[in-house]
Amino acid sequence: MGAAPANAEITNQDRLDRRRRYAGPTVLKEGFRPLFLAAGAWAAISVPLWICVWTGLVPYRGSFAPALWHVHEMIFGFIAAAVGGFVLTAIPNWTGRLPVRGTPLAGLVFLWLAGRIAMWFGEPIGPTAVAVLDMSYISALAFCVSVELVAGRNWRNLPILGALFLLVTANGLFHVEAGGLAASGDVAVRLSIATMAMLIGLIGGRVVPSFTRNWFAKSGGPDIAGPMGGFDRLVLVASIVALCLWIAVGESQESGLGLLAAGVLHFFRLVRWRGWRTIREPLVLILHLGYLWLGVGLMSLGASMLGDTVPATAALHVLTIGAMGTMILAVMTRAIKGHTGAELSAGAGTVVVYVLVTVALAFRVAHDFLPETELLWGAALAWTAAFGLFVWLYAPLALRRG
Repeated sequence: MGAAPANAEITNQDRLDRRRRYAGPTVLKEGFRPLFLAAGAWAAISVPLWICVWTGLVPYRGSFAPALWHVHEMIFGFIAAAVGGFVLTAIPNWTGRLPVRGTPLAGLVFLWLAGRIAMWFGEPIGPTAVAVLDMSYISALAFCVSVELVAGRNWRNLPILGALFLLVTANGLFHVEAGGLAASGDVAVRLSIATMAMLIGLIGGRVVPSFTRNWFAKSGGPDIAGPMGGFDRLVLVASIVALCLWIAVGESQESGLGLLAAGVLHFFRLVRWRGWRTIREPLVLILHLGYLWLGVGLMSLGASMLGDTVPATAALHVLTIGAMGTMILAVMTRAIKGHTGAELSAGAGTVVVYVLVTVALAFRVAHDFLPETELLWGAALAWTAAFGLFVWLYAPLALRRG
């Protein structure tokens, strides 16, 4: 991960394994193995489950309002599992330390699963117990990452630790709303989405140009801008200012202008990486598409506050389904291939996964402009098919020794 060569995942992991051979279950060897599969499975299950709740086909017994449960589970069920898989797998490359594996990793997966069960069956056990169970995973993940980064003296990645603690705070605000203590749900949604947008800007800003540069080096492509120059720092600072304003005051003209400007800056940042030249390798191209949705999403969200042209829900779905869903699939497919020794190229099935998540975005945004139930079902089916196919294709890789 980061700016390392495309085969660095195996090289670094082999070096660590020579220090201490791992003899436990393969699924607990690195964080990406159980947590990426959990993220994919929950993405495929929770969306049709939500549609069934929304249409009254399935009774819901949680302590959250149904719509708030859906938003929460997309962020702290699906996305949080993917973030955990990425960070825990990247930490050995960042610090030179052994991975979090075996029993500690199993404990994190158990806490994640306990949170999902508690969120679905929350009414009989009460909001306090739900909050404790659900917040345990993201809190434990933040603790593990803090221990590893401090022990490895890896201060460069402290912003990622800060983002994890912001997610812990956002999750707490969700439960404050559910417990009837304060009307904090809207702030929780804005804080969690803004935090994930910043993570895409920060981490995506490293991996997209790095992997693109590596691929260009093999295929005779052009030289491109580096991952973190002065312009990149300007983009991130402008994004932080705009997103913080949005978190604090919600929809306003000032927030809209800031988000619109930040989105434009992300778009120009992306252009400098020349992603259109990677069309022959979808495994690289999809990273550019995920980052493109970040810029489009921020611009759309800003535009929704400055007029009636763009519905706010459409902008939020560009950020969540488009930027987050696409980038998570891009990172999960590449990381699993890279860490298991598979060829770093997208096969036909992987391309179908990428197409399906893009179709899901198109249907869902279309529904925000034209509220036909068929469009919503189409979005749900395409999303479920994308992540179901991901699990089908990549579980054998993630569960094999490599």
